[in-house]
Amino acid sequence: MAGGSGAPAGHAYVGNLSPGLGHFCGILRVQIYALETTLENLQPIIDRIRSGFEAKNAARDRALARSRELIRFCSLSIRATHRHEFPEADELLIQARALAAAMTSDLAGYPDLYHAGYTEDALKEVAEAHIVFALVQHAPLPDPEALAIPPAAYLGGLAEAAGELRRFILDLDRQERLEEAEALFAYMDDIYTELVTIDFPDAITGGLRRQTDMVRGVVERTRGDLTAARRQRKLEQALRDFEHKIVDI
Repeated sequence: MAGGSGAPAGHAYVGNLSPGLGHFCGILRVQIYALETTLENLQPIIDRIRSGFEAKNAARDRALARSRELIRFCSLSIRATHRHEFPEADELLIQARALAAAMTSDLAGYPDLYHAGYTEDALKEVAEAHIVFALVQHAPLPDPEALAIPPAAYLGGLAEAAGELRRFILDLDRQERLEEAEALFAYMDDIYTELVTIDFPDAITGGLRRQTDMVRGVVERTRGDLTAARRQRKLEQALRDFEHKIVDI
C-alpha cells in the first residue's frame, strides 16, 4: 500500500508542478519577446546619434582649423596696416571675411560650437583687424552686421583695436608726427568713453569689462606719453627760439 500509494502521490506531485513550470516558461517567453521588441530599435538610435556626433565633430575640426587661419589672416592684415601697405591689408581682410562666412555657415546647425570660445575669439580678431584698418585711414567704422559678427565679439574687437592704436601712436611720435598721433589718440579715448558705458554682465558681453579696464590703462599710458612728447617739443622750440635770439644779438 505504501509503495502503491507512493507512486500516485509522486505522479500527483509532478502533475502539480507541470502547470506551474509551463506558466513560468510562458512568462519567460513573453519577457524575452518583450525584450527583443523593446530593444529592436536601439541599434538604429545609436547609429543616428553616432552619425550626428561624427558630423558635429567634423564641423568642430573644420571650425578650429578655420579659426586658426582667420587669426593668421587678421594678424598679417594688422601688420600690413602698420607698414601702411593698405592694398595688401585689404586683400587679407577680404580673405578673412570669406573664411569667416564659411565658418559661420558651417556652424549654423551647431549653435553651441558657434558660441564656443575659439569661434568667437576668431571673429573678434576679424573685427579688430577691420576696425584698425578703418581707424588708421580715418575711415568710418565697419558695422558688426556688415561683418556678420556678434555684438559681444565686435565690442571685444573694438577694445583690442583701441589697444593696437597705441603702437601706431608711438610710431608717429618717434617720427615727430605728433598731430597725427593725437588724432589717433582721440579715437582711442572716444572708444574707451563709449565702452565704459556698456554695463552688462560678462555672460552677455563676453568679458568686456576686463577688456575695457585694459583699454583704460592703455589710454592713460598713451596720454602720458603724448603729454611728455608735447612738453619735449615745447622745450625744444623754446631752446631754438633762444638760440635765434642769441644769434641776433
